[in-house]
Amino acid sequence: MLALKEQNVASLLGIGKPKSAMGYIEAIERGLPIGSLERVTRQIAPQDKDFKYRLIAKATLARRQKSKRLSAEESNRLSRIAQVWSCALDVWRNDDDTRAFLNRPHAMLGGRTPMDAALKTEAGARMVEDILGRLEHGTAA
Repeated sequence: MLALKEQNVASLLGIGKPKSAMGYIEAIERGLPIGSLERVTRQIAPQDKDFKYRLIAKATLARRQKSKRLSAEESNRLSRIAQVWSCALDVWRNDDDTRAFLNRPHAMLGGRTPMDAALKTEAGARMVEDILGRLEHGTAA
């Protein structure tokens, strides 16, 4: 059984409800459908038409649109951003406050925005999730 957080992320990615954690992982390894990128970027940055190019270079995206699938690496990055969004939404409870948090520089990230940190590396995403966990439990963040 897939945990609620992973179910929410799978829903955001538009891949239905995998029956298990391995089903979720296998979907990422196969490469997510190109529509997953559109779904996530519409949710996270509806006013920023270029946000998707922060995830995948424009020329690369043009090639992926022909095959209709992202690579495993691109799918993993997209899933990471969807996971951070889901965690932040759990804390802030609405899209506008979540977007504000993700796009505001944060002292614990050396002045980077949580979105920038999460986009760059897996470690950055985990740091953002740690900050969100602290906020959720009322500790210093």
